[in-house]
Amino acid sequence: MTRTLWDSTVGKKTIMAVTGLVMLGYLVAHMVGNLKIFFGPGEFDGYAHWLRTMGAPVLHHEWALWIVRVGLVAAVVLHGVSAYQLSRRDIRARPAKYFHKKPRASYATRTMRWGGVILALFIVWHILDLTTGTVHTGFEAGHPYQNVIDTFSTWYGNVIYIVAVLAMGLHVQHGFWSAAQTLGVGNATRDRILKTLANLLAAVLTVGFISVPVAVMTGVVS
Repeated sequence: MTRTLWDSTVGKKTIMAVTGLVMLGYLVAHMVGNLKIFFGPGEFDGYAHWLRTMGAPVLHHEWALWIVRVGLVAAVVLHGVSAYQLSRRDIRARPAKYFHKKPRASYATRTMRWGGVILALFIVWHILDLTTGTVHTGFEAGHPYQNVIDTFSTWYGNVIYIVAVLAMGLHVQHGFWSAAQTLGVGNATRDRILKTLANLLAAVLTVGFISVPVAVMTGVVS
């Protein structure tokens, strides 16, 4: 049955919807955590320390964090592979596509594919920058507040982050509504509410994430 689900178009769309909602939940939690930077280094560093000790004493140090990481990686991979395979399947189903003009789609819909690529590349960069410190000159393990300040004190750090957040906002805007349709939540009477909620989620997440580099650039957080 699992194989049948994976092979079917409906199954792949369902996997995309579920994994998309999992990642959306993570984004909301991550944004709330990021906003703790406005309360100073003690609050922000304390939150980063809690992430490594959550679940204690039942779970060992960082076990809960690694469970979350593995779950997110699985969600990202399943989401990306499903999206790619659905895209290829759609192309194969339209061999004479040049005879037909595609209907006008929203900007968010037209940018879903390249937006996903941007986000995938950003995730890799973000981990190398603020988790492992591989591409972060002067990275200090155990000092996340200062590391964030350092990243957003560079022009390229701000550009990479803001472009990725804007792509994320468009992805959430279209993805949330699509997930609702796939999972059978949407209907003629609820579509307007779902679209409004999708727009609201995208706006809140975009503003919430971008507020951190903007605060560093303007000296509100230093």
